Amino acid sequence: MRIVFMGTPDFAATVLKALIAANHEIVCVYSQPPRPSGRGHKLQPSPVHQLAEEKGLLVRCPVSLKKPEEQQEFAALQADVGVVAAYGLILPKPILDTPKHGCLNVHASLLPRWRGAAPIQRAIMAGDSLTGVCIMRMDEGLDTGPVLLRDSLSIGPETTAGLLHDQLADLGARLMTVALGLLNLDNTAIAMKQPENGATYAKKIEREESRIDWTKSAVEIERLIRAMAPQPGAWFEHEGERFKVLKARVIEAKAAPGQVLKDGLRIACAEGGLEILSIQRQGKAPMEAQAFLRGYALPAGTVLT
Repeated sequence: MRIVFMGTPDFAATVLKALIAANHEIVCVYSQPPRPSGRGHKLQPSPVHQLAEEKGLLVRCPVSLKKPEEQQEFAALQADVGVVAAYGLILPKPILDTPKHGCLNVHASLLPRWRGAAPIQRAIMAGDSLTGVCIMRMDEGLDTGPVLLRDSLSIGPETTAGLLHDQLADLGARLMTVALGLLNLDNTAIAMKQPENGATYAKKIEREESRIDWTKSAVEIERLIRAMAPQPGAWFEHEGERFKVLKARVIEAKAAPGQVLKDGLRIACAEGGLEILSIQRQGKAPMEAQAFLRGYALPAGTVLT
């Protein structure tokens, strides 16, 4: 099958690696344009772009697919199927309809739950115990298309977004190779319409959402910490300095929200409290709480806001 692959971050690169390993014919790779990165703000190609170039694949990085000339170039590839994974651009109907088998998307949730940009983080923040991957035939809606394949995995009490990302990327890569095999067998893949009930929207994570609000419950804040780990990191400020909390556990506590308790780096929340296990000062390496306290005074009774 002639495949056009469309993706940008590490999640998508994992899927592309699997397709290459399965000896599919990747006729072109589409990815987001290079972005400024690092101290020198030099333009850096995306993980998918880098992988495609390493493998000698044709790469295109349009800023939009709405122009007729872009759509004509896409059609000229004569693809059997488009494979999409965290691409980041809207696919207009002429793009969706061009490949023989349409466009298939790897989505990191059990649709219709968590349609949208941040399903991994939102699932952890909501306290979901189960998530998974769906291979969806794309339509013009936001993750509303019929599902060809799905598989699930558990979200454990210590699961971070980083760990879940890697697990779902591996699962998505495996499911996509199976889905393509079904398409190749005289289109035996049957897409099932998504249920009407249970749809939720996983909106993009905004910068301020990762700030710790001590007036929330300890359970909510601990979920936020795992959902933001390793990046961008849940954080609080004290005396003008920002601190990222990388790992914490819920404890029993009764004090004003944000109050530092005695015996270690323990902080009261609206309900219960948190014992911080791993923390990172601005511009410093992560460290365990006890090592942090040896170099930074955060006396009991201090109230963080």
